[in-house]
Amino acid sequence: MATNAGVVFGILGVALFIGAAGYHYLDDLNWLDATLNAAMILTGMGPVDKLNSSGAKIFGIIYALFGGVFFLSMVAVLLGPLAQHFLHRFHLELEEQRQSGDRRVQDRRQDERPEPNDVNRRNRTRR
Repeated sequence: MATNAGVVFGILGVALFIGAAGYHYLDDLNWLDATLNAAMILTGMGPVDKLNSSGAKIFGIIYALFGGVFFLSMVAVLLGPLAQHFLHRFHLELEEQRQSGDRRVQDRRQDERPEPNDVNRRNRTRR
């Protein structure tokens, strides 16, 4: 889980830098405002500052689409190990229940089987 968190935060830093650089160079926002816009887009809140140039608006469209997919992907990467652990544990519990149920069925079948001596006695009396 810690490895996945490290990967997510590393990729998040790169994505935040790409967004901040795009807003800084295409719309002449200072670095703080550009980073704020990029962070708001990545979290799904929307831009803070109005975009003035056409290039910045096109970048904003592409970055917003990227931000939506990025957010969902990073949540999946973070929660994937937790979900896998839960499913693995659930599978083990089901397997234990299945095995104990199989033992109970086998015990019932053994109880219903006649003793070998009883079978021989029955065969002798039929003759």
